[in-house]
Amino acid sequence: MIARLTFILVVTLYTAMAAADPAYLLKPARVFDGVDPKPHEGWAVLVRGDKIEAAGPAIAAPPDATVVELPGDTLMPGLIEGHSHLFLHPYNETPWDDQVLHEPLAVRTARATVAAKATLMAGFTTVRDLGTEGAGYADVGLKQAIEQGIIPGPRMLVATRALVATGAYGPKGFEAGLVIPQGAEEADGASLVAAVRRQIGAGADVVKLYADYHWRPGEPSRPTFSEAEMRAAVEAAHSAGRIVAAHANTAEGMRRAILAGVDSIEHGGEGTPEVFKLMREHGVTYCPTLAASDAVARYRGWNGADPAPPPVAQARKAFDIARAAGVTMCVGGDVGVFAHGQNAREIELMVAAGMSAAQVLIAATSGNAHSFHMGDQIGTIRSGLLADLVAVEGDPIRDVQSVRAVRFVMKGGMVYAK
Repeated sequence: MIARLTFILVVTLYTAMAAADPAYLLKPARVFDGVDPKPHEGWAVLVRGDKIEAAGPAIAAPPDATVVELPGDTLMPGLIEGHSHLFLHPYNETPWDDQVLHEPLAVRTARATVAAKATLMAGFTTVRDLGTEGAGYADVGLKQAIEQGIIPGPRMLVATRALVATGAYGPKGFEAGLVIPQGAEEADGASLVAAVRRQIGAGADVVKLYADYHWRPGEPSRPTFSEAEMRAAVEAAHSAGRIVAAHANTAEGMRRAILAGVDSIEHGGEGTPEVFKLMREHGVTYCPTLAASDAVARYRGWNGADPAPPPVAQARKAFDIARAAGVTMCVGGDVGVFAHGQNAREIELMVAAGMSAAQVLIAATSGNAHSFHMGDQIGTIRSGLLADLVAVEGDPIRDVQSVRAVRFVMKGGMVYAK
């Protein structure tokens, strides 16, 4: 009898807890599910707790559900920013060197909280943040503050300090022998593997390697790590279940990183048809960061007209070659070089450079989720996935600039804007 009463009590409590989960029926004009290039007209999405319960036509509202009418809007998965630096702010406000050397960590962290909120409210519910650029492990704390509900912000995959070859990064230009704070952690050879493990132990979800860089100001980029060094680092990261991103602009730096087994290449401005073919064959994702070179060129006076400055033209050319090679695209703008909350800039530039809006939006949702090994959690509107959902005014498949007109943001079933 006691056992039966205990069972009934447990079932009653479970039922009451389940009923307590807030439910929403979202009724937009259409649903872009992150996979099908054609939006589904007349669909609705039912959310219970932090998960999507159902999506499709003719979904009735349960008695306990709050109905959210979104007339004229397109509901889609929360966008995923593939290359962010929440601890940087636009270089036309403060040069990178001055941010690294002169801005106090407390100020940089406070600014990062504002950047995180701006990112979320722009419809980007997840970010892969690829290095604090001199702010140490502060991204780990920022991520925890968001997860604990202390501040609003996107889901974060963090790379902490990033890894560079000794002498290859910056700031530079000081008396030889002086120890100058760097924008990333220096490590080489066997110590590189130790640094990978140290960063993972401190909270890194992603390991970022600089496969090339300019050794001195004004010099062109050249390879830094050897293929063998990167292979050992990648093996250590993959053994720990972490993905690896490689900053690489030169064809040789890209080649070494690809053969070493990295998961993504960032920038790749000097990539050749042969290198991009190698990327496709090895399943390496490409994050072209078109918005970064575009922003820097505009800071220097470019008005956006053709002919484009050489760095912009080079980035566009690499993008064309990568598309022709069939490389998987990541959507990530290197935001921080330009203002947080303006993340849609990369989406617009990828469309302007030749991808269709549907292709880019699929890449920015289910594509990025798959590349970051999160496809079983986010990136698609389907039953069982986390309720990371964004509504934008109009139809972004017809007019991609609609992604800037965010009307509703939900992350994990919690409404942040409507």
